[in-house]
Amino acid sequence: MGRREPRRSRDEERDELDERVIDISRVAKVVKGGRRFAFRSVVVVGDNRGQVGIGIGKARGVPDSIRKASERARRNMHHVALQGTTIPHEITGRRGGARVLLKPASPGTGVIAGGGVRAVLEAAGVRDILSKSQGSANILNVAHATIDALEQLMDIKQLAAMRGKDSAELQPFWKRKEKGNG
Repeated sequence: MGRREPRRSRDEERDELDERVIDISRVAKVVKGGRRFAFRSVVVVGDNRGQVGIGIGKARGVPDSIRKASERARRNMHHVALQGTTIPHEITGRRGGARVLLKPASPGTGVIAGGGVRAVLEAAGVRDILSKSQGSANILNVAHATIDALEQLMDIKQLAAMRGKDSAELQPFWKRKEKGNG
């Protein structure tokens, strides 16, 4: 008989997730006696296999705000449709004044992105992609726009069925087989 693996605890599952702090900012609340300062942290959590989430946490201390943000990010994980190491098709995500354009890339290209976009894509498990951040450079809105774009992605089989085509017709240019020409 085969041996069963012991069940994993929550701590072990937490260790498998890729956690990245992308922004820490000091915020102020004006009260009767003056200003009360706190910290806002933005954390991206992903499993590098198509699940990614973003969380925001506020607290009087930095470690507490990071802990709150990572807990919220774990509760707010979304599935991303990947095709190998890239995305199935080009997509644009929007949030506030930020726009993020994501384009699939051939294997070996790497993650051509900066700041919040790179953190979200790497945590989601994307290894080859081209991106362009347009509009606002606000890190929080750029990260949310990237999540928005990844949520809109459709699996290539779903896209082919929707368009009434064969999935081979929708393959990326580097995977298509040339017909006839020698």
